[in-house]
Amino acid sequence: PQCGTPEKENMGVEAESPVCLRRSSLTSFVTDEEDDGFMEILDEEELKNDADVPPGMENLLTAPLVKKEGADLRSVRPSKCRQLFRSPSMPSSVIRPILKRLDRPQDKDTPVKTKRRKSVAGTPIEEKTEEPKSRLLRSRSFCHDEIENILDNDHLELIGDFSKAYLLQTVEGRHQDLKYISPDMMVAVLNGQFNSLIENCVIVDCRYPYEYEGGHIKGAVNLPLEQDIEDFLLKNPIVPLDVQKRVIVIFHCEFSSERGPRMCRFVREKDRACNEYPNLHYPELYILKGGYKEFFPQYQAHCEPRDYRPMHHEDFKEDLRKFRQKSRTWAGEKSKRELYSRLKNF
Repeated sequence: PQCGTPEKENMGVEAESPVCLRRSSLTSFVTDEEDDGFMEILDEEELKNDADVPPGMENLLTAPLVKKEGADLRSVRPSKCRQLFRSPSMPSSVIRPILKRLDRPQDKDTPVKTKRRKSVAGTPIEEKTEEPKSRLLRSRSFCHDEIENILDNDHLELIGDFSKAYLLQTVEGRHQDLKYISPDMMVAVLNGQFNSLIENCVIVDCRYPYEYEGGHIKGAVNLPLEQDIEDFLLKNPIVPLDVQKRVIVIFHCEFSSERGPRMCRFVREKDRACNEYPNLHYPELYILKGGYKEFFPQYQAHCEPRDYRPMHHEDFKEDLRKFRQKSRTWAGEKSKRELYSRLKNF
C-alpha cells in the first residue's frame, strides 16, 4: 500500500508503510524548523533496508497503531523503532524475558548439598548445588608435661605405668583423679583373695599417731607426714620378687577426704620425678573410701585395738596442735627446697 492511501473503513485508522511509520514516529519529536537533513538521511537508510525486512516483521510494522475500543492492546507488540523512541513515562506491556541460570550438572558419585531459593515474580524455583567442603582442623602440639597429664587422666582404667589394668574393683569417690575401693574390697585383700596376684600390699594410715594408737587396720603402717612416707616408700622402693605379681599401696585417713588423697598424690609426684616416664615404683595406688570411720563399724575384727579415736578427741587437743604445726613446718621447708632446686637449674 502507498503512503497515505486509506484502508477499509472498519479499521478506523490509516496504515502506513514501514518508512512512513518510522518517519511519523520521528516527526513527533522533530519539527520542520529543526529538520536539517536528518530525516532525508534516515529515509535513505530505511529504503535500503526495506528489501531485507522479513514478511513477519513487515506485518508487525504495518499493523494499525490504534484499534477499536475493547481490543486487547497486549496482543499488539510495538515495533523496534517505537521501543527505541518510547518515552520513559509510557507504560510498557512488554515483559522482559527473565534469564535463567543454567543448573550445574550433579555428580551422582559425589554427595552434594542442594539449596532452594524462593521464586521471584512467578519464576520457577531454581536449584543451586554446592560441592561439599572439606573440614580443616587446627593441629595442636603438646609439651611433655601435657602428654603426661593426659595419660594420667586416661579413662581406660590402666595403672600408672600403663602396663596393665587395675586389679581391684574401684568405686566413685570424692576426687575423680584417684582410684577408690570399698571397705568390702579392702577386706577381700586382707583375707588373701588376691594373694596369687599381689606380692605385697602396703596399707598407709595417714592419721596422726594418737589416732593410730586408738585403733587401726591390722598390718597398716602409720605415716602421717610426707617426710615419713618418702623415707618409707621412696628411699628404698619395694620391688616384687616375682615380676608377674604386683605391689599395691592403699591410703586412708579418718574420712579419706584430705590427708589420705594428699599423701597419695605426693607419692605419685615423687615417684614420677625419680623415674623415667612412664616407669614407676608404685604404679597401682588406691584410696579406702570412707576412711577408718566407715571401715571400723563394719569390720572391727580387722582392727587393733578394736576402737576408734577421732582426730578432734577432747583428750588430745595438744597433740593435734603439735602435729598440725609439724605439717605446716614440713610444708614450708618443702616449698623452700623446691625453690632452691629450681634456682640451681638456672
